[in-house]
Amino acid sequence: MKIRQLAGAACVALALGATASALAAEPVKIALVAELSGPSAALGQDKLDAFMMVVEQNGGKLGGVPVQVLSRDSQLKPEVANQIAEELIDKEKVSIVTGISFSNVMMAMARKLDAADIVVVGSGAGPAPLAGGRCLPNVFVVSKQNDQFAEAMGQYATLQGYKRVIAMAPNYQAGKDFVNGFKRTYTTALVDEIYTPLNQLDFSAELARVESEKPDALYVFYPGGLGVSFVRAYKQLGMVDKVPLLSVSTVDGTTLPALKDAALGVMHASAWGPDLDNPVNKQFVADFEAKYHRIPSEYAAQSYDAAQLIASALAKTGGNVADREAFKKALSAADFKSVRGNFSFNTNQFPIQDFYAFKVVKDAQGNATLQTVTKVLENSKDAYYQECKRR
Repeated sequence: MKIRQLAGAACVALALGATASALAAEPVKIALVAELSGPSAALGQDKLDAFMMVVEQNGGKLGGVPVQVLSRDSQLKPEVANQIAEELIDKEKVSIVTGISFSNVMMAMARKLDAADIVVVGSGAGPAPLAGGRCLPNVFVVSKQNDQFAEAMGQYATLQGYKRVIAMAPNYQAGKDFVNGFKRTYTTALVDEIYTPLNQLDFSAELARVESEKPDALYVFYPGGLGVSFVRAYKQLGMVDKVPLLSVSTVDGTTLPALKDAALGVMHASAWGPDLDNPVNKQFVADFEAKYHRIPSEYAAQSYDAAQLIASALAKTGGNVADREAFKKALSAADFKSVRGNFSFNTNQFPIQDFYAFKVVKDAQGNATLQTVTKVLENSKDAYYQECKRR
């Protein structure tokens, strides 16, 4: 009888072990949501390419754990993003959502995903509400809080001694964040603030207005295809040599291949540039250029870091994402080497990092690229973290 009991127990144990093994073999399902069509498609493609490069380099795994990556096109439409969120929750039952470049898309998805206990590792959008009073326990933003790029450029404008500055941006959450951030460190009153419809590509009327006001510099935020149209118009009107153009998320790896010489001399502020001197960044840039035959953008760099962050958390938890608290604790540790160098999470799960001013120049091959001019902010914390009462 005892022998039969032992044998039965052994069979149960083997069955349980086989079940556990099968469960362990199930890949962790990750959705990458990005703008993969329309004027901003280059941003989303860079995010997808950089993320998948990490997965492919590691044999379909992150942190030694098999992953399944689903890509979804938000089309830069909050209503589409909302439908995608419902699909990822109800049908796909993903554990992690990453990507998300635009703040209106993030605001449409974040609360719904958080309520469904899905972890969001954002690699682009950093809207002020989610950094402050409306912060969410499941949302980690690897890229930046929107205002921070702007704060860096505001500091640069102050250092340059510009007295009369005009700001231009699309009329949506991120556009307003980027102007408010600039004003936080550039404390001289702006001559003018001009907000344009989100998908407007003709800026002739607004630039005529700028030219008539004769500012010392123009500060702009126009990502993706918006940036290509804006900088080309600026160049064609001969304004580059008259009014210095200070930008954030406007001239980068997604737009410079199209802009080429039209962007030369334009200033850019970011936490990352292709020439940042650290081993991780040098390897990332070399690998990306070898695989995709183009210089990566800050969107690619942010997505690459998002993949490395997720890998670090999966390695710490052995791939167990069902224990959300343990997985989020592993994410909070930020135990990975960033292409940006200094990187840690603040209490609101937004980054603490350095920021730089860059200038568009030609590289040795004659391509337009970003060259570091100076570091303008060190270990910068966003302006909203103390409003986050989640912890």
